[in-house]
Amino acid sequence: MNAASAGYLSALALGEAQTHSNIVVFPLLGPDVGAAPYLTLAEALAAQCLKVTEVSESGSVPELKVVSNSDRPVLLLDGEELVGAKQNRVLNTTILLKERAETRIPVTCVEQGRWAYASASFAASEAVMSRKVRACKTRSVSESLTAGAHFMSDQSEVWQEVAALQNSAGVASATGAMQDVFQARAADLETCTRIFTPVTGQTGLFVVVDGEVAGFDIVAHADAYGKLRPKLLRSYLIDALVEPKPRPADAAQAATVAQAFLHEAGKSDEKPFASVGYGTDYRYQKPGLAGSALVHEDRIVHMAFFRLPKGESPDSTMASLRHRRRRFTE
Repeated sequence: MNAASAGYLSALALGEAQTHSNIVVFPLLGPDVGAAPYLTLAEALAAQCLKVTEVSESGSVPELKVVSNSDRPVLLLDGEELVGAKQNRVLNTTILLKERAETRIPVTCVEQGRWAYASASFAASEAVMSRKVRACKTRSVSESLTAGAHFMSDQSEVWQEVAALQNSAGVASATGAMQDVFQARAADLETCTRIFTPVTGQTGLFVVVDGEVAGFDIVAHADAYGKLRPKLLRSYLIDALVEPKPRPADAAQAATVAQAFLHEAGKSDEKPFASVGYGTDYRYQKPGLAGSALVHEDRIVHMAFFRLPKGESPDSTMASLRHRRRRFTE
C-alpha cells in the first residue's frame, strides 16, 4: 500500500460504537489535516460555478461533461448521484476536478427506464449509491482498469442490483430509478441519521451490519466529511433497512471484526492508475474485498473499502468485461 494510504490507515482510530437494531456505526477519527482546499459537488452546484450535462444532445450513458468555473478544485465522490438530464447517473470513481476546466467523467446509469430529457443539466442528489451496489461497482471498475478499459463499470450488473434493491424494498419505480428507493424510505433514513450522530474530529465511518463488515469511507478533511456524511451514512443504511434481520447489534464483536478488516485492507494488493482529475487513483483487491483511494500530493483525499457479497471475488466477473467496453448509447 502506498505511503499516504498506509500512513493514514495506521493513524485512524475507531470512535465509540453507535448502535441501532442490527447496525453498528463507528466514527473514524483521523489526523487533523486542516480545512479542505476544495468544494464539494453540492457546494459547487449551489454556487453555480459547476455545470454537469450530457456530453452531447444525443448523450452517452457512461460519460458526462463537467464544466468548472471554480477557482478551487471540486470533489466528486465515488457513488455520488447526479439527477436529471436524460437519466440519473452515479460517479464511477472519486474525482478531484481541476479548476476552470472541462472534463468528461465516467458514470453509471441508475435509472434504466428513462432516456429523455428531464432537465438541461444535472442537479446534486441527497444520495450516494447503496453500499451493496457500490461494492459491486467498485470491483467491476477495478477489473476494467486492470484490463485497460478505463473507469467503466458493469452496467448490466448495476441495473440488476438496483432492481434487486427495489424488490427488497417493495418499491415500484416507473423508470427503475435507484432514487425512488431512497425517497420511499426517507422517513426511516432520517430517523437513523439522527441516531448515528457525528463526533468531533470525525473523518469517516465504519459500518457493521448483522455482525458482518459492510465497509468504510474516509474523507481526510473533517469539514468536507461533515458535509458528505449524511449521504454516505444513508448509502450504508439503505441496505440494512430494506433487508432487516433480527440479529441485534453487538458493539464488542463489531469492534473486533472492524479492526480485523482495517488490517486486511492494509494488506490488500494495490494498483495505481492516472486519475480523471488531480492525483492518483489506487485500486485494492483481495478475495472478498474491494477498495479504492484517491491520493493527491501524497495525501489521502478519499478512501473506501467494502466487503464483497459472499461467493464473489475480485475477478469473478471478468468474463463480462466485453459488456463494459461497449458504449451504452441510445
